[in-house]
Amino acid sequence: MPEKETEEGWTTDIDSKYRLVLLAAQRSKQLQKGAKPRIQTVAKKPTRIALEEAQRGFIQYQRIVKETEAE
Repeated sequence: MPEKETEEGWTTDIDSKYRLVLLAAQRSKQLQKGAKPRIQTVAKKPTRIALEEAQRGFIQYQRIVKETEAE
């Protein structure tokens, strides 16, 4: 599946399980604080809703590459 990236560098392509877990955890916190779900689902728990949103491509994120200092 090709990566879906906007001109600002935001993407919905999740390239690893680790990134999926991180994104879902952050989204779950947003849902717990009162954010509205972006999908219709029978799931009730914020964690499950967040995982489904991420897997369906409803969560955008931007990769930040930190430059390391060469010695």
